[in-house]
Amino acid sequence: MKPLARSARTAACEDRSRKPRPVGSVTRGTTNPNRLRRVDNWIAVHLGGLLRRADDPLVVDLGYGATPVTAVELRSRLAAVRPDVRVVGLEIDPARVAAAAPAADPPGLEFRRGGFELAGLRPVVVRAMNVLRQYDESEVDEAWSVMRQRLAPGGVLVEGTCDELGRLASWVALDAAGPRSLTLAASLSTLDTPGTLAERLPKALIHHNVPGEPVHALLEALDEAWRANAPYSTFGPRQRWRRSVEAVRAAGWPVLDRPARWRLGELTVAWAAVSPP
Repeated sequence: MKPLARSARTAACEDRSRKPRPVGSVTRGTTNPNRLRRVDNWIAVHLGGLLRRADDPLVVDLGYGATPVTAVELRSRLAAVRPDVRVVGLEIDPARVAAAAPAADPPGLEFRRGGFELAGLRPVVVRAMNVLRQYDESEVDEAWSVMRQRLAPGGVLVEGTCDELGRLASWVALDAAGPRSLTLAASLSTLDTPGTLAERLPKALIHHNVPGEPVHALLEALDEAWRANAPYSTFGPRQRWRRSVEAVRAAGWPVLDRPARWRLGELTVAWAAVSPP
């Protein structure tokens, strides 16, 4: 990935009377139906209250890819929380924006050209999945900062990555002050070992999965608990995962979510526990 051609901070502060120039580079565009179902459902549950309280329930889907399917799905899933939610899909490639146009359903769903500057919008939620994966780690903080500056008051950025089928995923939730949590999510029916999630850590963490780093310690603890709770696989992978998360929490990790989410193959911990030194 090439470095940003100009300062993203400068771009984010452009005169609002001018149309912001997209900041960033075109992604590979890989997408599949239901690929982002796990993160969408997490947003609906954990950020549903934020959407319901918002005067303008605007959500940005940044970098939706070569087809608009995941943006369409996001709008559908969040409409169950806030029927008048507005989703704007942003892509830097004009050809992708044009190709997505037939899927638009104003005012609930539209597509525009834009990047990290969020096309000058002030969304209450931003979903940016599989966007920063192609960037250098050194560029992550700046990209995060630019997007966070564009959030509506109280808004949240959800940034992360997943595999092609959405069976393994992880994401960071950030607000105006910075990152606040990390979520790991897996399809338990196909999960071999929690350590497999290392392949899909967010860009800010993926190169820190080495001994001595906090995120490596978390995955090691989860793997160890998974092995220790192998007998519970008799009752299904959900029970095994739940017991594993309970063990991780008992070991002192700041687990933020509850058993209802664990049953879905999720684990959310405070960002401070995994933040790189």
